[in-house]
Amino acid sequence: MAATAVLVWYIVIAGPQGGMVLLPTTFDKREQCTAAITEYQKQPTPAGWSAQCVPSASPFTDNGSAE
Repeated sequence: MAATAVLVWYIVIAGPQGGMVLLPTTFDKREQCTAAITEYQKQPTPAGWSAQCVPSASPFTDNGSAE
């Protein structure tokens, strides 16, 4: 049986000095994540800060086991 991975999307905010923050909010679809970033970018932010959507494999995957 083929393994199926379900992606969960996170917003990662990176600072100009190399630091990163992973926001605790998750999104089921990339489009939801990018919409949140679009809203975030409407607010004034300090120079050098950036945000992007990063996928992560969910612990809820169908790996063929009978659990």
